[in-house]
Amino acid sequence: MRKNKGMKVIAILVMAFLFLPLLLIAITSFGTKASIQFPIQGFTLDWYANALSIQSLMDSLKLSFLIGILATVLALVVGVPASYALSRMTIKGRSFIKSFFLSPTVIPGIVVGYTLFQFVVISIGLPVFPALIFGHFLISLPYIIRVVGSSLEQLDFSMEEAAWTLGCTRIQAFIKIILPNISAGIFAAFMLAFVNSFNNVPVSMFLSGPGVTMLPTSLLNYMEYNYDPTVSAISVMLMLVTMAAMFLVEKTLGLKSIA
Repeated sequence: MRKNKGMKVIAILVMAFLFLPLLLIAITSFGTKASIQFPIQGFTLDWYANALSIQSLMDSLKLSFLIGILATVLALVVGVPASYALSRMTIKGRSFIKSFFLSPTVIPGIVVGYTLFQFVVISIGLPVFPALIFGHFLISLPYIIRVVGSSLEQLDFSMEEAAWTLGCTRIQAFIKIILPNISAGIFAAFMLAFVNSFNNVPVSMFLSGPGVTMLPTSLLNYMEYNYDPTVSAISVMLMLVTMAAMFLVEKTLGLKSIA
């Protein structure tokens, strides 16, 4: 009984540690003072209107969403078959291949960003937009392979073999049997990779160009000269959009299967 109470207290403290900063950000977005402070004085929605009126931030927001979605979808197209191949096929050096795919998650972000800048921009000479997609694809791929690979390791492949005996080709069995059974893992991988891409600073900073800036970089540039609650307002709006997306997914796909 004491152990259960202790675990409950630890869980409450961890939840408070995670959510209190978000609550403070939400509160500071309504203050009337021209600087971020807590407790706030007064109540206003002017900072939300100000955030929506800054064209550079809105353009960066649209670009971050576009780059994140395109890069994550491309990572899914490559990562799901790669995870399947690593799970089902006997490949020489499979452990090394897995480690290679996961290497961007253990290398410091600033190193990944600078390396991609040297290779993609300096050596290859890609334009800014394709360079951003390529860079965010590379940092999204490890999350796809890790999460989808974990789902495949828990899957009973006898269902696929039964489909083969009933006349399905390997591709048909993969589409009709494998993909539906790992849909929750694919969704979780998509969300994790997209959030990582959307919030990434080093790769976005190194691969951005004149007039093409991702949202995290724009926010840092804005905070360098303006420390007002506009940044808090943008953060709250992003949290609301994320909550709305999760609600829609819960109603359509169901998140219980992810747990």
